[in-house]
Amino acid sequence: MTEGERVKWLRKYLGLTLEKFGENLGVTKTAISNIEKGIRNLTDQMLKSICREYGVREEWLRSGEGDPFGAQTRNQEIQAFINDVLAEEDESRRKRFIYALSRLDISGWEALEKVALAFLNDCEHEKED
Repeated sequence: MTEGERVKWLRKYLGLTLEKFGENLGVTKTAISNIEKGIRNLTDQMLKSICREYGVREEWLRSGEGDPFGAQTRNQEIQAFINDVLAEEDESRRKRFIYALSRLDISGWEALEKVALAFLNDCEHEKED
């Protein structure tokens, strides 16, 4: 994967348009498009701006080596999951489930948490057996 392809992957992973991705970096969507297509190379300044703005490891953006983000925080993992789900078809199982979760009130969340914890406990016991 080229640097430009990694920039495109990152932008799509984050769920951003060319315009929004570039706006956050102070450049136009055309500038980002040219980088993604390999028409223009990433300057050191642009590379560092992308790393700073989007929390990407410089080594990954330059060479593709390692994990793009290093160890992710819980919020980053949740955001990545939500981005993946939102990219699916409207009637996907995961999207329907997330929609159902969005409709829960506090008592629904409490009941769901009890079920989930019981499920995890059962799974841990199965591993021990």
